[in-house]
Amino acid sequence: MRTSRIAKLGAWTAVATLAVTGWLASAWGSATDSPGRAGVVATDPHVTRDSNPQMSSMSSPAGTTALAADIAAARQATAKYATNLAKAKADGYFIITKMMPSMGYHFLNPKVSGFNVRKPPILVYEHVAGRWQLGALEWVFPSMPKNPPLPNATFGFFPAACHYADGQFIPDKTASTCPKQAPHSHAKFTFWHPDLTTMHFWIWYPNPDGLYGSTNPLVTPFNNG
Repeated sequence: MRTSRIAKLGAWTAVATLAVTGWLASAWGSATDSPGRAGVVATDPHVTRDSNPQMSSMSSPAGTTALAADIAAARQATAKYATNLAKAKADGYFIITKMMPSMGYHFLNPKVSGFNVRKPPILVYEHVAGRWQLGALEWVFPSMPKNPPLPNATFGFFPAACHYADGQFIPDKTASTCPKQAPHSHAKFTFWHPDLTTMHFWIWYPNPDGLYGSTNPLVTPFNNG
């Protein structure tokens, strides 16, 4: 993305957009369009689900062991955030989407780069009975990774969008056409991103759609509490 494309949004919004997209490029610049062993599932409700029976179970005992180790490492590292959104915010996570059906509220830390199962760039929270509960960890990629970073991972899709300080977002293919304020709340524009490949990791909330499911049918009834 060139600075000229976002010049009319003003200096502050340009810096914010470049910071987040720069983080994306540095974090996932080596990703390719090759699907490798990965399946694709839907993140956005308008994207058609692509089933892949190969992903329904681990392919080997070694894969099972590796995944168990990854889950343990991720849970140990993110336990401090499990029921403490204030801690996550203090560590640099800020809201990028309000409640998304069958997912939750997404919080991003743009200082996190590269893939490290102990350091997710996005935390997905559920709002239950007036309290915040961490549900999933999430990573994003500019294109489908050639080799899934976690055993037999599946991926989703999130369209290019303009994001605002209160968690609203508007799908938009170009940064230059992002409104300076959110249409209804008038919250400030924070950043724009291109089309993204996403990977969820539901280690803090049960998901009948699977550990890597882009959506979770169990979370929707509880996110207005």
